[in-house]
Amino acid sequence: MNDHDGTEILLGFTRALRAAGVAATQDRAHGFLQATAILGAADAAATYAAGRATLCAGPDDLRRYDQVFEAWFGSTARMPVPPVSLRTVSAVSTLPETEPQAGDGAGEEDGDVVRAQASDIETLRHRDVADLSSAEQERVAGLIARLRPQTPRRPTPRQDAWRRGRVDAHRTLRASLRHLGEPAEIHYRRRGERPRRVVWLIDVSGSMSDYADVLLRVAHRVSTAGGHGAVFTLGTRLTDITRALRHRDPDRALVAAGEAVPDWSGGTRLGDNLQAFLRRHLGLARGAVVVVASDGWERGDTTLLEEQTARLHRLAHRVVWLNPHRGKVGYEPLQRGIVAVLPHVDDFVAGHSLATYEDLVEVIARA
Repeated sequence: MNDHDGTEILLGFTRALRAAGVAATQDRAHGFLQATAILGAADAAATYAAGRATLCAGPDDLRRYDQVFEAWFGSTARMPVPPVSLRTVSAVSTLPETEPQAGDGAGEEDGDVVRAQASDIETLRHRDVADLSSAEQERVAGLIARLRPQTPRRPTPRQDAWRRGRVDAHRTLRASLRHLGEPAEIHYRRRGERPRRVVWLIDVSGSMSDYADVLLRVAHRVSTAGGHGAVFTLGTRLTDITRALRHRDPDRALVAAGEAVPDWSGGTRLGDNLQAFLRRHLGLARGAVVVVASDGWERGDTTLLEEQTARLHRLAHRVVWLNPHRGKVGYEPLQRGIVAVLPHVDDFVAGHSLATYEDLVEVIARA
């Protein structure tokens, strides 16, 4: 592949972004070519970073950018090799000034293919994961691995140096003394921050079997990205799978988790499990963001479930309850378990599709 072919691949990617609704103008496309020439277009990570920095105008463009990047560069064989040279970048760009018209022959076929790819991914994002084929489930697993969750933060008593905020009198005075009492730079401070723990309690009973696997993938992605949390499964008993999910590879992590869980696709006693969690792991819940993923089918006493959820709510910073049926048409929270816990839940969210998992990641980040 020559330099011209590499440039055409990169410019085709910018056209795909424009078809997906990202304002990848000619100036931004030119900046993208320059950035990839400097960073190395053969490096997928460098190309990804260069495009996010030069082609995205705001936060709304980032999600579309990730989807089109996955569709366009999904195969490493499409990465432009050798890298684009600076000489090629300085040449006149072949990106059209306006969107291709209906009568334009050049690029029309490529544009149709890109639009189909982008539309296919968008459709897949909103599909119920319980209805996907094996191939579609693999694609969703790949998209989950590309999620970029942000770890929630919590304030600490420690004061850290900062560009603005409260004046740090101690450091400012020391700086003045170093200048023999002459006015010196004013130093500022702010309250420090630390990552907030995220704890997952995932129902793996029979009624949740169609969603448990993908929910564990989401928990694994959030846990490995933040590195500060714990994951448990809820069934006929409480099982700690935090160690199993420490594998960086999600497939290996899920295999290890499956071997550690003795009651997969069995019954569930949510109240007893929450009671066992709070009795054995009270410190994990204190001040944490606790995500409970369950449809609320309780075989035990709902009074116990309500009491333990209320206790969990008092200890945790925020309780997020994910129900895979929440976002479906016609759903009403009528299950006894859901009715019992709703007064003690901060966020009641859907959890049946990739789009809802993306929303869940944002809810956790804002907690």
